[in-house]
Amino acid sequence: MEMTDPSIVPINRKPTRAIYIGPVQIGGGAPVVVQSMTNTDTAQVGATLAQIQRLAAAGCEVVRLAVPDLKAAQAFGEIKAESPVPLIADVHFNHRLALAALEQGADAVRINPGNLGGLKKTKEVVEACRRRGVSLRLGVNAGSLEADLLAQHGAPTAAALVASALRWVRQFEDWGFADFKISLKSSDVLTTVAAYRQLSRQVDYPLHLGVTEAGGLIAGTVKSALGIGLLLNEGIGDTLRVSLTRDPQEEVRVAYEILRALHLRARGVELISCPTCGRCKIDLFPLAEEVERRLLTVVTPIKVAIMGCVVNGPGEAREADVGIAGGRRVGALFKKGKLVRKVKERELLAALLAEVAALTGEAVDLGGEKGKGAAITAKEKI
Repeated sequence: MEMTDPSIVPINRKPTRAIYIGPVQIGGGAPVVVQSMTNTDTAQVGATLAQIQRLAAAGCEVVRLAVPDLKAAQAFGEIKAESPVPLIADVHFNHRLALAALEQGADAVRINPGNLGGLKKTKEVVEACRRRGVSLRLGVNAGSLEADLLAQHGAPTAAALVASALRWVRQFEDWGFADFKISLKSSDVLTTVAAYRQLSRQVDYPLHLGVTEAGGLIAGTVKSALGIGLLLNEGIGDTLRVSLTRDPQEEVRVAYEILRALHLRARGVELISCPTCGRCKIDLFPLAEEVERRLLTVVTPIKVAIMGCVVNGPGEAREADVGIAGGRRVGALFKKGKLVRKVKERELLAALLAEVAALTGEAVDLGGEKGKGAAITAKEKI
């Protein structure tokens, strides 16, 4: 992403070895990869595929599927055959489900050796991955640490998480297997950050970042942005998942906003909108929400400003690729720093969307008749 402020120092990412999930490179200098996870019943092939396709359209590059039973494992192959992105099988407690998902073509598996049933069963999964040339995520989670480590550390501390990870790293290396990445997840932001910092100093395997069970949209976004953002800013992390109690498409949106804010990746629309105040003379909230919703699938990096008044509005709108600054039941439309024309409030949505479509050359959801501006009013619930 091009930087305009010379005082910004680019993030120096920690070198890690490269692994692959299907054709997607993780680590080894590749861009930070955005992942998410379906929340459908994996055995329901149609619903799961539909969600994967929505995630891919939002920019998700790798999708993880829960494999809690044999029906889900058997459905994996059918889903894989139609998926637009690589798929990871997420398996707990039953190593045979991991083996079954690998047979169905999983591009990677995510296991937590702490709950997989011991050394022998874990080795079976590792050997199956080796035979198929498939990578693995070694997932350590505060909620399922080995009993001896909990007893030793007294709680799922950062040191306990790292000790668990290093135990299995050494074991995998003894088996001659190095095609894996590592995650250390806690619902506590500071524990998560401390654990990744400690582990990053000791291994060169790719690291998958996340704050587990982070919460709903507000709490989860704040905790994820802090935990993931702090680590990325230190050069730590090769792939990430934002964990929200929400539609997983929201996870992808938050992930890209974190990456954009750190100048690590740029994708789609960067929406700039004011919080509003007593000077605002247009109904800005629904307008901004609808613009954001309709531009979700835009891939071209573009800055869109939606400002409510004439104080900072014209300046911010001019700095954007396309923007509007509101007045009394009217808005000024700007493009590439220049005033294009004045637009009636009821026509602002259509005018803004049309300019984005023209600038990007991409299809934009104009919303039927409303997208033409024929029925958008100031107080209408858009």
